[in-house]
Amino acid sequence: MTVHVVGAGVAGLAAALALVRGGRRVALHEAAPVAGGRARALPDGTDNGTHALLGANRAALRFLGQIGAREGWVEPEPAGLPVLDLETGTARRVALSPLGWGDANRRPEGVTLGSLLALLRLALPGPDRSVAAAFAGHPRLLRALVEPLTVAALNTPVAEASARLLGAVLRRLGGRGAARLFVARQGLGPDLVAPALATLACHGANLRTGSRLRSVTQEAGRATALDFGEAVLVLGPEDAVVLAVPPWEAARLLPGLPVPQRHAPILNLHFERVEEGPVRFIGLLGGLAQWVLVRPGGVSVTVSAADAAVGLTDAAAAARIWPELRQAALRFGLPGPWPEAPPPARAVRERRATPRHGLNPPPPPPRRPLANLVLAGDWTMPMLPATLESAVRSGEAAAAALSRASRPVPA
Repeated sequence: MTVHVVGAGVAGLAAALALVRGGRRVALHEAAPVAGGRARALPDGTDNGTHALLGANRAALRFLGQIGAREGWVEPEPAGLPVLDLETGTARRVALSPLGWGDANRRPEGVTLGSLLALLRLALPGPDRSVAAAFAGHPRLLRALVEPLTVAALNTPVAEASARLLGAVLRRLGGRGAARLFVARQGLGPDLVAPALATLACHGANLRTGSRLRSVTQEAGRATALDFGEAVLVLGPEDAVVLAVPPWEAARLLPGLPVPQRHAPILNLHFERVEEGPVRFIGLLGGLAQWVLVRPGGVSVTVSAADAAVGLTDAAAAARIWPELRQAALRFGLPGPWPEAPPPARAVRERRATPRHGLNPPPPPPRRPLANLVLAGDWTMPMLPATLESAVRSGEAAAAALSRASRPVPA
């Protein structure tokens, strides 16, 4: 019996790991030249964006532990997130968890009794509304904390982002250690994708890249063959499939499958810079850039919910963003020269980075649309933001669904 995992992004890797750990034989198929999906590294080893995990992302952190990669993830700002307000010039360290707001020096601007009650109301049942509407009476907290968290977690502008979904995110940040921020020391390629593939190889799983699934043959509610163009794999009665592909690919392969129709872009900009020093992570308010990740090998900047910015040329994006991050670097005393002229930079545009997390998220697609085929991918869990955490959770859920399907039915 073989389980064919189609798509070697994080969801597919998580599904494959859960399956091999459960004793299943796994074959991985990836259309791209390399594994990793949206988390894959660029040809020079640079990440596509500034990916981070929080202590609340227990599934993703557990996955890192299972593949022996946990030590590669460091906590760059244990004393609180450095945030520079480019409009006012105010620089401060902000605690991401409300448990740290007892210290006035680490409290976001705009925290009042009324704004705290507005945060608490997100956890209560009721009709969904936009994040902007939920905090219309608290503009300072919206700008200083809620909007940055919304675009980072939901990749959707606050005017349309679901307050109910943001509430699900904030509830997870209340526990002790839940708001600790971690980033990959070298990048997602060496600190996530490579160790995952090495672990899977140790369990006998094989990976075939450059292999795009053309179609799925169905008969009597089952997948009976996978057409990869150069080869058609006929599925035996005990074989199964995990389809861990983007929603538009899933809809192509399984016509009629309900999938998200609207997506939000992300613009990432990578500046060449070689300077020894610790890994740093900085937030920016009031500019184009939102998050700055500084590693010895370069500086990466992310613009989430980038509807207006994704069309900028590389040169135009660099000209706007470099002065912003340079100001933050100098203000927080980051080592090394920070010249006025921007160094060479490259933009990575993810035009369909995530589904748009608007009001009243749609119901999830069926986890098992065919008797021997299950779905994985962050988009299959609309009650969670499309992140590394939801990708891992979806892969584990897919593996669990196959395990349940294979159990004998009691007499």
